[in-house]
Amino acid sequence: MAERLATLDLISGGRAEWGTGESASLIEMHGFGIEPEQKNAMWREGGEQTANMMTMRPYPGYDGQFFTMPTRNIVPKPVQKPHPPIWMACSRRESILRAARHGVGALVFGFVEASQAKVWRDEYYQIIKSDECVPIGHSVNANIAALNGMMVHENAEEAMRRGLDGFKFFGYSIAHYAVYGEHRPGRTNLWRRFQSIKDEMKETPGSGSIGQPRSVREHLMGYADVGIDQMIFIQQCGTNKHEHICEALELFAKEVMPALKEREDERVRRKEEELAPYVEAALARKPSMPELSESDIPNVEAIGIVLERCTGKDYAAAGGTFADPTRGGAIPMASRESFAKSTNVD
Repeated sequence: MAERLATLDLISGGRAEWGTGESASLIEMHGFGIEPEQKNAMWREGGEQTANMMTMRPYPGYDGQFFTMPTRNIVPKPVQKPHPPIWMACSRRESILRAARHGVGALVFGFVEASQAKVWRDEYYQIIKSDECVPIGHSVNANIAALNGMMVHENAEEAMRRGLDGFKFFGYSIAHYAVYGEHRPGRTNLWRRFQSIKDEMKETPGSGSIGQPRSVREHLMGYADVGIDQMIFIQQCGTNKHEHICEALELFAKEVMPALKEREDERVRRKEEELAPYVEAALARKPSMPELSESDIPNVEAIGIVLERCTGKDYAAAGGTFADPTRGGAIPMASRESFAKSTNVD
């Protein structure tokens, strides 16, 4: 995971965001042999150590409850220092507050309107500013994001026709996998089941970003006004067409985004200034993994050396060029003699 995140950060020029989650469905957890009561501790251990891997050179190694690893230098390292900003998927108030306690951004997957989002936002930032905030990573990502379905069109009815069923299906799928459903892998057809009851799903919270540019802009301004930092959009669910998604994105960028971006730089600047002392205090509370001293960094032997020792064979004395004569082939490997001359260079 640390290698994949760092690679994505490199190829994106330092724009990767690190999303994490514990899972909320048995079809996921039991697929990996995980019980629900284990998931929080696994998330914490894995997240904390992945952050350490991206920031420490070398990573000292770890012997924990859920994984063990020896000393290694994990490469590549990310562009963003100390690592990409960490987010945590949250589906209810308790998980939002837990994200704040760990100093990570809250990806709120509950469909709430701006007034309810403000309550959760205020509680989140109260914890960020308190002694409860002890970062799991090496930085604090103080941000809260809400979730909306999105489909923008000049005609409101067409926007609804294109986008509402897909967004409803997303909500139906959550109910199926996480709340009410029983699933037969490879047999249960969620789309057909959804089609049979979709018209009964009258309430559609989170659908305020489906409509004409003006209404969507006003809807999102409401979230911005109560201090929500980002909005995540669901567009790709159900049978939504790719061309409709692209058209909506283009119209959003042209008609909705400029008004939202207009004041964003100043908002972020003021927020960072306000939070700076709290972030500094939170990072000071974090218990850090100690770096290894130079004398404690181990030498890791190549397998050829180990094979020689285990088999009692000296391949060089027997006329072989390499420790294991089956290695190399057409690859221009250095001879054993030449290689030995380089081992004193760090």
